[in-house]
Amino acid sequence: MKNSKYEIDMCNGSLMDKLVAFSLPLMLSGILQLMFNAVDIIVVGRFTGSDALAAVGATSALINVFTNLFIGISLGTNVLTARFYAAGKDKEVSETVHTSITIALISGIAMAVLGLLFSGGALELMGTPEEIIGQSALYMKIYFLGMPFFMLYNYGAAVLRAVGDTRRPLLFLIIAGVTNAALNMFLVIVFHMGVAGVAIATVISQMISCILVLLCLYRTQSSYQLRFSRLTIRVRYMRQIFEVGIPAGIQSTVINISNVLLQSSVNSFGAIAMAGYTAANNVLGFLFVSINSVTQACMSFTSQNYGAGKWKRMDRVLLDCIALSVGVAVVLGSSAYFLGPEILRIYTDDPEVVQAGMEILLFTTTTYFCCGLMDLFPGALRGMGHSAVPMILSIIGTVGTRIVWIFLIFPYHRSLSVLFISYPASWIITIVMQVACFWVVRRKMMAQIRGQQK
Repeated sequence: MKNSKYEIDMCNGSLMDKLVAFSLPLMLSGILQLMFNAVDIIVVGRFTGSDALAAVGATSALINVFTNLFIGISLGTNVLTARFYAAGKDKEVSETVHTSITIALISGIAMAVLGLLFSGGALELMGTPEEIIGQSALYMKIYFLGMPFFMLYNYGAAVLRAVGDTRRPLLFLIIAGVTNAALNMFLVIVFHMGVAGVAIATVISQMISCILVLLCLYRTQSSYQLRFSRLTIRVRYMRQIFEVGIPAGIQSTVINISNVLLQSSVNSFGAIAMAGYTAANNVLGFLFVSINSVTQACMSFTSQNYGAGKWKRMDRVLLDCIALSVGVAVVLGSSAYFLGPEILRIYTDDPEVVQAGMEILLFTTTTYFCCGLMDLFPGALRGMGHSAVPMILSIIGTVGTRIVWIFLIFPYHRSLSVLFISYPASWIITIVMQVACFWVVRRKMMAQIRGQQK
């Protein structure tokens, strides 16, 4: 099914070329987003000072806790829209879209209010130093004012991805990102607005991307057309969106908490290790968005074929995604390691920091294909509407393994190498559990189908 040149027919024809066509714009979107975020940091750090840089950095963990949950919920929008769209259920597609956009608007407004009221108190609870807490709170309050735009863009983009359109969200991101970078330099360098300038630039760029995606949905002639007069919440669709989306959001949030524990362990080695981890973690961020684009493709393609009742094609989707994910991860992961010293020198000239970063990259980049496999099976399960059990298994496998590692193994073998072996170890353990879960769900689903056919 394909109604415009931007959409991809996920249910018919060859698969691998369509998976690549779907994944590549998503991959570029993630990479560009990381680059635009880096511009924020570079501009405020170089032209305002270290306190301003620290003030912006101090907010990232808290902002991620809020945003990851709601971005996870948008996956429910993607799955449900894709399923109804492939099944040709136009009424259900329309009601899902209008319910999703209403949820995005309400949650965005709620987050803006919470950010304005509680930013300062939350930063105090996190132990933010007194000399930067004022700037950090100012940045967060302005940033959270843009939450309605942020939420509307993400949910609107989820609808477009559900029908195979990943190119226009990429275009909107490029326009918003370039605007953000230009406004950063204008407001910070020319008007000396510091962290407030960076935050205002971010909100304006989010507003632009939001307007573009809503216009796109408004102007389409397909079943996912948006009309603001029809905005409402239909409980039936909201429940189905939450069944898929909330577990995904919780999983992302909890994994972030485990990374906070890991950061604490790295901090125990001192400033050099902390700097090495910061640089290495940026490299891993680029790997993650690249591999995650294949996971997103797996979920969307699985969901559409599930809606169309094409069970064998669902298996082909997973197998092709495994090949694509492993191939991308091996090439990019190996390149990141072997070019590691040169890449890390972009962040720092200190050879000790580069050495610490390379110690971390050794056990994370070369095994990153395991991370891709770990996420693919939950992606396929979410495409079939199963999200809670994959969430529990991911938390047990990744978070549980790392907590055990940090408290029971690391204290007796204190080195960065031993600490970061916990990454591939947790990935492998999670893969085993997720494959077993997928096999059980797939077997039950096929048994139900055979029973219905009799």
